Amino acid sequence: MDFVGLLQWPAMVVTIAAAWLVASSQRGRRNAGFWLFLISNALWIAWALHVDAPALIVLQVGLATMNIRGAFKTEEPAQPTASEEAGSSNGR
Repeated sequence: MDFVGLLQWPAMVVTIAAAWLVASSQRGRRNAGFWLFLISNALWIAWALHVDAPALIVLQVGLATMNIRGAFKTEEPAQPTASEEAGSSNGR
């Protein structure tokens, strides 16, 4: 097995580590998990190109898109506006 063929193993390890971190209750770890997922997407795409697996490439591009979205959503939440705070105090 050549070097590129071996990429599936680090890709798998990075994917598992990313999934572990994304499930964290700490925002920083979740964010790191999304970045690790992006690295794993790149590794899987490199491997898929090598073994001629176009469906895996399409899957990884789709997952990378969701990971980018997730990375942006782990930012600090916006502070509620005065009207939102007033609405929540009225029992809504």
